[in-house]
Amino acid sequence: MRIGEIAGLVGITARAVRHYHQLGLLPEPRRLANGYRDYSLRDAVQLARIRRLTELGLGLEEVRDVLADDAGRELVDVLEGLDADLARQQTDIEARRARLGVLMQQARAGRLPAEGPVSPGLAELFGDMARASAALPGPEPVMAARDRELLALLETAGTDGEGERLVDAMRAMAQAPGAMERAYDVYARLDALADAAPDDVRVEETARALVGLLPEEVAGGVGDVEAGGFMDVLLADFSAAQGEVIRRALRIASRERGAR
Repeated sequence: MRIGEIAGLVGITARAVRHYHQLGLLPEPRRLANGYRDYSLRDAVQLARIRRLTELGLGLEEVRDVLADDAGRELVDVLEGLDADLARQQTDIEARRARLGVLMQQARAGRLPAEGPVSPGLAELFGDMARASAALPGPEPVMAARDRELLALLETAGTDGEGERLVDAMRAMAQAPGAMERAYDVYARLDALADAAPDDVRVEETARALVGLLPEEVAGGVGDVEAGGFMDVLLADFSAAQGEVIRRALRIASRERGAR
């Protein structure tokens, strides 16, 4: 058989056959006097086996190991490893589909936040904020929208469940009586400091109000607020006075936590 014939018989391309030759997966057949390769039935059987193994998800390096072991023990080991990988992928896919299902429900109900997609827990918190905002006599404070963006970022950037713990803490805070109203009062105060100086007398008042809203997980997980780095990035879009409010509130909360 010519290369096109054996490729068509097995259901692959002639280019794939040549690639398998280059990788050593398929021995070179004898050549006819005119230089064309002459493939046998044994070659077709080998190609069919390569195709079945790759369709199972094995890489070509793994296929080569399998073909090199006549006893088949390597095949058992590789297939068991492949099965374990597929099981992990299936678990991940099921979790992702469950999250996607929640997001689709939110989208159909018109409740998918502009900062989404986010976790169901954070989406619920954003829903509480939307309801509080709707009860305001005027437009929502700019700082409220910025806070949602920061929460979405922190949830994504957190490691070892940090983002999830932060969201849970914020949700618990929001469920306390009057907490959401106090939060929107702080948002409005921060908006009012957009053009103020860092030493404005309202900075200390706003920082004290903010401390009362910070969950212990936030105050305890920020670390040295003077160290720069992450804190500088976090506050890069804040005005000088707004940034001073955040730093001062975290400093006060950290100090009060250490005194307990």
